[in-house]
Amino acid sequence: MSALVTQATAFFGTKSPVVRVELTRVRGSSPREAGTEMFVAAAELWGTIGGGQLEQIAVNRARTMLSNGTLVETLDLPLGPEIGQCCGGRVEMRLSRMSRKDRNNALERLHTDVSEQPHVFIMGAGHVGRAIANLLQHAPVHCVLVDMREEELAKCTADVDKRLRAIPEVDVYNAPEGSAFIVLTHDHGLDFLLTTAALELGHAAYVGMIGSATKRAKLRSWCRSHCNGLSIDNLTCPIGATSSRDKRPEIIAAFVTAEVLTALTTGAQALGGEKEAVPLEAAQ
Repeated sequence: MSALVTQATAFFGTKSPVVRVELTRVRGSSPREAGTEMFVAAAELWGTIGGGQLEQIAVNRARTMLSNGTLVETLDLPLGPEIGQCCGGRVEMRLSRMSRKDRNNALERLHTDVSEQPHVFIMGAGHVGRAIANLLQHAPVHCVLVDMREEELAKCTADVDKRLRAIPEVDVYNAPEGSAFIVLTHDHGLDFLLTTAALELGHAAYVGMIGSATKRAKLRSWCRSHCNGLSIDNLTCPIGATSSRDKRPEIIAAFVTAEVLTALTTGAQALGGEKEAVPLEAAQ
């Protein structure tokens, strides 16, 4: 079970009454789109409709409903100076007190959403791999941490899918279409094997390998002689490339996580290709 589902199950499992807030219509600029929902209890929240004064007004109104017994309300709010926001649009929302069936339906929708989330495979449970898993456990993805070393997997405390594999490329070949792959194992030869396997799929949303320009060049040469000239144009290497020279695992993980989520949410492999950046190979 993902951290998201665990938290939602705990929220909806309480006996406290809950109000569902749904954006039913959005005109102009708004922090979130129509259909976005948030759930409000007396002392807790689940989800967000965009934050700011808009959300605070909705929360206050929902909690007023909880205290006075109102079942349904609607709001029509301008996102301008009137409420202290500057988006410039207008939002309509519906607030409704939830029955037990409503709560169960909300959880079922969440389970469906989670089952359809893109997979992110972290191939290697070293320092950087574990740091990335710590961040991705909170993202809307199915994060899978794969390693041949049981002792390294055991060090990961993130709520992610952990897989001990003697042949880790099996997970690559069986990955769902549109998955992302972050390759940072303890062995360069294994990195090459897993990276080329991910590239050969032809449907990965992102393939990244920790390393440097030199390592990328070696992989290109290796592909020419061992993989029938497999193109590495869609490979991101180095991963998490920025102007920062900080190689602490947590810093690298933040950059890589942003890079992967950008690829997954834009639906384009725009991050591949050659990069001039600080090599991260030494941080494995």
